[in-house]
Amino acid sequence: MFAGIESGGTKWVCMIANHPGDIRATTRFPTREPDSTISKAIEFIQSEVGDLSSLRGIGIGSFGPLDLNSASPTYGFLTTTPKPGWAHFDLITPLIQEFNLPIGFDTDVNAAALGEQRWGAGRECSDFIYLTVGTGIGGAAVVNHELVHGLIHPEMGHMRIPHDWDRDPFPGICPYHGDCLEGLATGPAINARWDQPGEDLVPEHPAWQLEAHYLALGIANLVTTLSPKRVILGGGVMDQVQLFPLIRAEVRTILGDYISAPQITTTNQDYILPPALGSQAGVLGAVALAIRAAEQQGNPGNQ
Repeated sequence: MFAGIESGGTKWVCMIANHPGDIRATTRFPTREPDSTISKAIEFIQSEVGDLSSLRGIGIGSFGPLDLNSASPTYGFLTTTPKPGWAHFDLITPLIQEFNLPIGFDTDVNAAALGEQRWGAGRECSDFIYLTVGTGIGGAAVVNHELVHGLIHPEMGHMRIPHDWDRDPFPGICPYHGDCLEGLATGPAINARWDQPGEDLVPEHPAWQLEAHYLALGIANLVTTLSPKRVILGGGVMDQVQLFPLIRAEVRTILGDYISAPQITTTNQDYILPPALGSQAGVLGAVALAIRAAEQQGNPGNQ
């Protein structure tokens, strides 16, 4: 068995599983202060895995930014997150000390991309983008079957996009950049702009055309930069299914006739699409991180 932890800024989701068809236990709880939150995750693993010798690895996909450099003295730490109390917190040492098992560690969106690559909408796709749109916006890139990390890791939510101040005078909510993509298009941004949460807005509300426009601008930047063969859009905001056709149409309009690819149309539902793993993409991705860590250390178990 493998343990997966999706460490979010709002909630944590933990799972014991081998794969999507063999999920043994799942729990979720609010993100509180760091020590008590990670202790709750440890208690869940201990209570749900009766014989800890059957546990082969643990994966954690976390909100960030993160230090993913294994040679760094702060590997496994959150870094400059605006989440109160969490900046520069060591996420993985408590798990290593408690379980002494292979630990897979990456951003939450990289984990979700890995899960989709292994079991979902990214299977047999060499190059794709995974964007999660919720409390924040995160992005992962798979290029030639490998996750991109680079200097730290992609921060696609903080790309700068055109802001038409006449159409949308809202200044944005990102504490670092104001009106970056995350500042304009997250769930909290929708709430602040319209004075009510997105889930309370009817599908015909003008909020969704504006949201589709901003997300399409970001996707167009990624298409021209990384040339993905697929774009997967997850996260709570994307539960608004009316967004997908709006985004497809906006992307086609923004790219114009320059990008000549038959996949990029207003009707093709296989290029810009939701995650096949649904709302479990993040935590199943954390399980996938655990499996990969175990495989890399020669401790793969049955999966």
